[in-house]
Amino acid sequence: MQMNAWIAICQVNDIPVLGSRRVQRPNGMDVAVFRNDQDEVFALLDRCPHKGGPLSQGIVFGRNVACPLHNWTIELNSGCARAPDEGCTPRFAVKVDDAGTVHLDANELASVGLDLPRPIAGPARRAGAA
Repeated sequence: MQMNAWIAICQVNDIPVLGSRRVQRPNGMDVAVFRNDQDEVFALLDRCPHKGGPLSQGIVFGRNVACPLHNWTIELNSGCARAPDEGCTPRFAVKVDDAGTVHLDANELASVGLDLPRPIAGPARRAGAA
């Protein structure tokens, strides 16, 4: 069994209360690190399971974030949409040490969600349209 290799990302205070901070990865989409008003920290792939909206730009409330595109509520501890919506976005393990440093798992950063397609910006195209 492989041990977790933790990477220091930032301090808790570097993440806005009821906000987020994006972590870029060399491969794959960014990871959004969220902080709620209880100083709990969560990390999700910065991609709503609905239409790929940037969750890092959403509104954090309780242990949830509202996607800025269509207002889906995504649970921060699971990455899953709340009913009646369905779908999940990958979540990442987070560790906050006694000094308030936020760490993410290096193995997860290097592997989780790399196979998911990036959202396509711009107007929607109909099938068969030029």
